[in-house]
This record gives sequence, C-alpha cells and structure tokens, in this order.
Amino acid sequence: MKCPICTSQTSSFVDPKPQITYHACCSCGYTFKAPEHHHDLPTQKSRYDLHQNDPDDPGYRAYFQRFLDYILPRVPVGGRALDFGCGASGLLASMLTESGYTADRYDPIYYPDSAYASQGYDLIVSTEVFEHLDDPLTILRHVTERLTPTGHLALQTQFAPDTREAFLDWYYRLDPTHIGFFTPRTFAVMGEHLGLQIVGEDGANKVVMARD
Repeated sequence: MKCPICTSQTSSFVDPKPQITYHACCSCGYTFKAPEHHHDLPTQKSRYDLHQNDPDDPGYRAYFQRFLDYILPRVPVGGRALDFGCGASGLLASMLTESGYTADRYDPIYYPDSAYASQGYDLIVSTEVFEHLDDPLTILRHVTERLTPTGHLALQTQFAPDTREAFLDWYYRLDPTHIGFFTPRTFAVMGEHLGLQIVGEDGANKVVMARD
C-alpha cells in the first residue's frame, strides 16, 4: 500500500494482541492502521463522550497551558485564532481569548458550525486531532487554506517511537480511534506539499508551522 502522505511504498505489520494491521512508511515516518480498523463518526463520538474534560478542572487547564506555553512565544500574539477539532469543552479557545486572540472553534461533532471556512486566521491550533484522521494531508491542506499569509499553525499529537518494537509497546496506539501516527519528518513532508515550514517542534508532541 502507498503512503497517503508521500506516496512511497509502505511495509505492513500486525499488532499481535489486538490483531490490528498497520502500514508504515520508511520515507516520511507515517504509520497508519489499515482501513478496516477505522471507525465511523458515531462510533468515535461514543468514545469521545467518555472523556472527562471538565473546563473547571485545574489539571485539564494546565494541560492546555503547557501547549500554549510552547507555541505562544513562537507566534505573533493577537489577531484571529481557530481551535480546529476543539472537542466538547471549548476550553482552549477560551484560553486563546484570554491570551489576546479573537478565537473561534470548530468540531465536526460538538461545534459543527462551518462558518470558520470563510474566515482567515492568524493562528490555527489543533490538539489531539490528527491521530484520528484517515486523510491528514487533505485536512492539513484545508486548514492551511484558512491561514493568513503570515499565519501560523500549531498541532499537538504524540510523535511515534523510532522502532517497531517501541511502537508495539506504546500506549498511544491502544485508543481505537487513533488511526494515524506521525513523526516530525511526517509534518515536514506534509509542509513541503503545502508551502509550510516547521518553525518549532519539541521532539515529543508539538509542532508549529508557518508559510515558507
């Protein structure tokens, strides 16, 4: 099977305990579940509804604060921001407002208002979203088209381990709605397709991109 990111040929392997087939690209580092292991949106929603994401929980707020502490020094503060795939709470958009942005939110399940698609944004954030997508390059292109010429895109998703052995021991793969796994190289390759460059990545789960 060809990689949906860079079209290179992938190699396949099976996670023995759950018997899930993965395809791994040695060129861009993208690893993804075979399509038969993907779930439809209602099934995904039933999983997301189990999350205890209380916006009044100090720990949940601290989780987003760590994200903002990394990205805000790397982007111009102020302007219009979008939390793409914001989930049920909308907390991150509220925190962006507190940080000086006019913040919108979009989520296909919880905030399905598509008015954002006609706007331009100085900052688009997307936390714990891209691992759920079956066509991440198309979605990245879609959000990139919403960026202003000097806009920035900040993503958070756990970067995949370097070895297959470590991948098969990795907790992040166990969520049934996680179907695609990235490395910094994956984002760099997607950026090359879309005229984006990486201006910051922390080696763990955060990447900030801007137009070339």
